[in-house]
Amino acid sequence: MPRPRPTIGAVAEENELPGDGAASSGPSADGALLARLAADERLRSGAPVHLRPIRPADAEALVSFHDRLSTEAVYRRYFFSHRHLTPAEVEHFTTVDYVDRMALVAEVDGRLVAVGRYERLTGTATAEAAFVVADEFQRQGIGTLLLEHLAERAWSVGITAFSAQTLAENREMVSVFVASGFPVEMSSAEGTVSVAFSIAPGDAYRQARDTRRASAAGGPTGGSGDGSWPDGAAPGR
Repeated sequence: MPRPRPTIGAVAEENELPGDGAASSGPSADGALLARLAADERLRSGAPVHLRPIRPADAEALVSFHDRLSTEAVYRRYFFSHRHLTPAEVEHFTTVDYVDRMALVAEVDGRLVAVGRYERLTGTATAEAAFVVADEFQRQGIGTLLLEHLAERAWSVGITAFSAQTLAENREMVSVFVASGFPVEMSSAEGTVSVAFSIAPGDAYRQARDTRRASAAGGPTGGSGDGSWPDGAAPGR
């Protein structure tokens, strides 16, 4: 039996409509909103990383980023070999409504090095999440940063849970979910791991997040350095 592929990797036949009036302008969303969803964080090495919402203008950078990924990194993201993005995929991935479909890019020295995204499952309060990080920036805490910031945005627009699929061999991504502090439930089949969890910012999550924040503040001599967003505030991300 073939492995199930993450539905978030599929390209819609038509551009989806925005999720609600608050962000109905889609890719031309209010500049203040995009600024609120941006943040400066630090990697485990102490190096700065900038997170911000994806924009249609990122098309060329996204293509270049994907083309630099190793075969293994691409396979772990899409569950099949997919060396080049099609024009339709590029448009789909860079055009989001920032509500039901959201994507954040991570930049180091102005270069796109990671993408995290969620897509709400139609008619539900659950969104499927997916992440891909450049090979040379893996194990630096970027996946955790993207998860935290995506979860905050999702929670603010009425999404209450995330689901995701990853290959069982992708232990790094599994560890990101397990160590997040969210109450992760896992199941496995056919070499894939499915996770589902509430993204309510409960005590366990806050404690894990604050520990990561303290480690990040310590730079390369700290612990995980995965970073987090401030308590009670939209992440100045």
